[in-house]
Amino acid sequence: MTHTAELIAVGTELLLGNIVNSDAQMISQTLSALGINVYYHTVVGDNPQRVKAAVEVAKQRADIIITTGGLGPTCDDLTKQVLAEAFGKKLVFHAPSARRMEAYFKAFLPHRTITENNYQQAMLPEGCTVLDNDWGTAPGCAFQADGVTVIMLPGPPRECRAMLEHRVVPYLKGMSDGVIASRTVKLFGIGESAMEARLRQQMESMTNPTMAPYAKEGECEVRITAKAPTLQQAQAMLEPVEAQLRREFGDLVYGVDVPSLHARISTLLREQGLTLATAESCTGGLAAQRITDLPGASQVFRGGVVCYTDQVKRDVLGVAQQTLDSFGAVSSQTAQELAKGVCRCTGSDIGLSFTGVAGPDPDEGKPVGLVYIGLARGDRVWVKELHLGSARDRNRNSAVLHGFDMVRRLLSGLDIL
Repeated sequence: MTHTAELIAVGTELLLGNIVNSDAQMISQTLSALGINVYYHTVVGDNPQRVKAAVEVAKQRADIIITTGGLGPTCDDLTKQVLAEAFGKKLVFHAPSARRMEAYFKAFLPHRTITENNYQQAMLPEGCTVLDNDWGTAPGCAFQADGVTVIMLPGPPRECRAMLEHRVVPYLKGMSDGVIASRTVKLFGIGESAMEARLRQQMESMTNPTMAPYAKEGECEVRITAKAPTLQQAQAMLEPVEAQLRREFGDLVYGVDVPSLHARISTLLREQGLTLATAESCTGGLAAQRITDLPGASQVFRGGVVCYTDQVKRDVLGVAQQTLDSFGAVSSQTAQELAKGVCRCTGSDIGLSFTGVAGPDPDEGKPVGLVYIGLARGDRVWVKELHLGSARDRNRNSAVLHGFDMVRRLLSGLDIL
């Protein structure tokens, strides 16, 4: 059976835009990996009538309802009361949750006193499965009624993420009469529409396993999901589909079940005992940030130079003044010298450089979106010329991804340009 889920986020602060609903993204990604379709996201303020109305609508179009927020101790934390009423359940005091909350206060909030309203967090729908919260004070809960599975989670993302992984996923897997497995094939260098066009006929004919395309900024992915009596059988069903995707897209596939392109090149660098350094003009340190966001980056990343001015390009990275005068800072020649220069000044095996016009205005008489990426290793240098759009942030992100893909191709023995 294929399940359909609806997410209901409760909180006026979400409607006002004071905080971003990151819980919804996280939960949707997790449910998708479990083969559960998410067709609707609803955000509703702290108003019992409107929350109840949202729940009544969700009951008609989903068999799993997951709520976030509204489980705290204050008067506007009303999710449990409304959901219990909507499904004809009473709220009852759950003493183990109260004791767990007291222990949490003692261990992590020793200078705060538990007030009486905190104990309303231990009021839970009768007969529910309690989802213990080891990361905060408000427990979650789950129950089944009227043909619908209801799951309530706290709103703070740190708590929601941990509860989702350690409480909800096992609960949902326990509902299934089989095991669901999935793999995500990551691609760079092809747009979502082109990818989907090549897969549409096959995707429409598949039932188990299934394929679903997704677009991220600057790259794409295909998630394969299979259901079988055992994990081993489900994994075996995924293998031929993965192999077919690798044949279809060739070296556009940069990995399977890897978090990102920069994580992939970090792994390749570590495996080959090599180091990378960056020289960044138009990208302003974005490539270095992505790499250093990864744990253990110091093993593979020697350093980065943000060379926004011609003076820094010349005095720090050794770009010849004649090059700057003759070709300009935004040029293939400057990109080459930047890549070689950052290797020289950091002692890195590989140098990656970015110089271009990110926007919004042209520079040196050159158009917005013109970017040159240099890649140096030893005596060899490659330069890629890009003609991007007019959106500054998108241009910077796209340039960094193209640069990382050049490194990935170098380390994988593929054509770089």
